[in-house]
Amino acid sequence: MSHPSPGSAKGRRLLQFTLPGCWGALVLACLSFTPSLLPRGGVLQGLICGITAAIGYGLGVLAAYVWRAFADRDARSASRRSWLVLLVSAAVLFGLSFGLGQYWQHEIRALMGVTDYDVVTAVACPFVAAVVFWLLLLAGRGLRRLYHWAAELLGRWIGPRAARVVGWLLAAGLAWSAVSGLLLGGFVNAANEAFSVRDSQTPEGVHQPTSTLRSGGPGSLVPWDSLGRQGRAFTGSGPTAQDIGAFTHHPAQEPVRAYAGLTTSDDTETRAARAVADLQRAGGFERENLLVMTTTGSGWVDPAAVDSFEYLGGGDSATVAMQYSYLPSWLSYLVDQSKARAAGRELFDAVYDVWSKLPQDRRPRLFVAGESLGSFGGETAFSGEYDLRNRTAGTLFAGPPNFNTLFREFSDQRDAGSPEIEPVYKEGRTVRFTDDPVTGMPPADRPWDGTRVLYLMHPSDPIVWWSPRLAFSEPDWIGEAPGSDVLEGMVWMPLVTFWQVTADLPFSTGVPDGHGHTYKAEYVDGWNAVMRPTGFTAQDLERLRDIVRPQS
Repeated sequence: MSHPSPGSAKGRRLLQFTLPGCWGALVLACLSFTPSLLPRGGVLQGLICGITAAIGYGLGVLAAYVWRAFADRDARSASRRSWLVLLVSAAVLFGLSFGLGQYWQHEIRALMGVTDYDVVTAVACPFVAAVVFWLLLLAGRGLRRLYHWAAELLGRWIGPRAARVVGWLLAAGLAWSAVSGLLLGGFVNAANEAFSVRDSQTPEGVHQPTSTLRSGGPGSLVPWDSLGRQGRAFTGSGPTAQDIGAFTHHPAQEPVRAYAGLTTSDDTETRAARAVADLQRAGGFERENLLVMTTTGSGWVDPAAVDSFEYLGGGDSATVAMQYSYLPSWLSYLVDQSKARAAGRELFDAVYDVWSKLPQDRRPRLFVAGESLGSFGGETAFSGEYDLRNRTAGTLFAGPPNFNTLFREFSDQRDAGSPEIEPVYKEGRTVRFTDDPVTGMPPADRPWDGTRVLYLMHPSDPIVWWSPRLAFSEPDWIGEAPGSDVLEGMVWMPLVTFWQVTADLPFSTGVPDGHGHTYKAEYVDGWNAVMRPTGFTAQDLERLRDIVRPQS
């Protein structure tokens, strides 16, 4: 009589599934095809589908365990008929969900003007989902085996119930440590090393400035080699006096741009002081308009933000910024929040210290701006609405992350009846919000005197709307009427929506201007509203949008 080999028995165990778990996986896998904020390619959809299916499997197993506990009975094998019903249901429901998912993605692409569509990756979606699901299931079973081993070992010295509890705690603690410490920490360290190498490079077409008005140029206190990749791109580019004069049809000045790279100093305060010292050397405090720009993680400054500021100011402007990380924005968004906070506060305080000591009639108009994590850093220098109004001439923040302190305060305490995607705070007396300044910055019937603070935020920007609370709590913005580039079919579902919006984050800038986390032309009308320059017509602003908008 032959017996199955240990290897074949182990293989069968790896292929064993529970019926409740499979039903849970099927339901959540189908729900994963519902629309979120941005268009999703086939590989990304497969990743989301696999993750949510694994979560559904775990929830199904847990639900069955709880039910058996209340019913006081042991687990039993499902009948062949039950498995047949599952298979038929899976074929129908998954096929229907996949088809609807393709339709919804087509609709989102149409809303945003996206024409790219890869049939191969769309077909690969179910296979990617199966691989991801299987890997996560294996990881879960490995964790369960670790628990059983720990509980059995502990059972030699303590009671069985206590051994099971402690075993679960040990297994969960080890898993968390592995993910947050070894995996995440190792990934961040490797990314930091890789991007630090890239930071030593100079973008193509960028050359060391020959003007004394730029950091890294003649007489600068900040060497060209210390500016970093993004710093060199910032000071080595931008509109010239001739460019600005051609737009305004008036004589223009060359703007001042000061910057300090990460290698300028290991200390944030010292780095900020060096940037401000170079700003002062170049005559930045003698200009009419002075902009404190908090960068994104890698030190990137959106050219559209600063170019618009300089054009509308006729070149009589100065901008200062500094780097605080090597990591790209989406990764800094997750791990470098403390550095962004310190950089935003130290840079503004250093500028304000010099600015406040100038005679009042010689002070430039002081503005603050930041995009994405830069808005988070820029906010940290201020305590609230009154502080922004009293210490600046105007502020423009674009794509604020959901965890921004002041953004959350203004949004959560918005006036009754105003939606979360375009809130009204204190009747718009100082702070206002818009997804497109051309269409208006509500409330249109209320005065907006004195300092103006404006937030640009697209309804489809996952940076603005992502939050851990999405996993178990429905936000107001989903329950309200959707924005102009978000499908009405988007609904909130526990866990599913969280993973969908999480997957949108790395691809938030891969959509056309005016959608997702891409802010370009909006800066023209945003700065026009905040700075209130004179002499520009609607046709002039349209020409400037064409200038600052990247050519496709």
